[in-house]
Amino acid sequence: MTNDPDDGRQSRALPRWRSRLFHGYFLLSRPITFGVRGIVHDSDAGSVFLVRHTYVAGWHFPGGGVERGETAIEALRRELKEEGNIEASAPPQLKSLHFNRQASPRDHVALYLVTGFRQTAPYKSNFEIAEAGFFRMDDLPAGTTPATLRRLDEVFGGKPPSDYW
Repeated sequence: MTNDPDDGRQSRALPRWRSRLFHGYFLLSRPITFGVRGIVHDSDAGSVFLVRHTYVAGWHFPGGGVERGETAIEALRRELKEEGNIEASAPPQLKSLHFNRQASPRDHVALYLVTGFRQTAPYKSNFEIAEAGFFRMDDLPAGTTPATLRRLDEVFGGKPPSDYW
């Protein structure tokens, strides 16, 4: 038996190094993108909040990519604030997960329902979001994307969620 204090550190360093090596390999060989979208639903008005981007056609739920070091809920809260001046006042509910093969062969989206919220200021257009607002679900704007309509049918119409966005 040795009294060398480095013995324990060396035996722990090898698994840690090996873990980092494998994690790096999997990150490079199987990277995915992960995003969030939020259905901000005002049940009193029967409306949902939608955005129209400057760089892609159609009306969508607010959302975006989960950044490094960020949880999905943190990303959702950030995107709601950036895209609509909306703050969730109750925990968003995870409704479904989807593979978004139209975006890329590695893209996945978590869809949340946000029923407790407040809008801190009216939305003003910027370089990313051309328009945004609340729309009655029975009077959605022309150009609401098919994926947005499918998610509304799944969440409010009782259809089973699709694996695909």
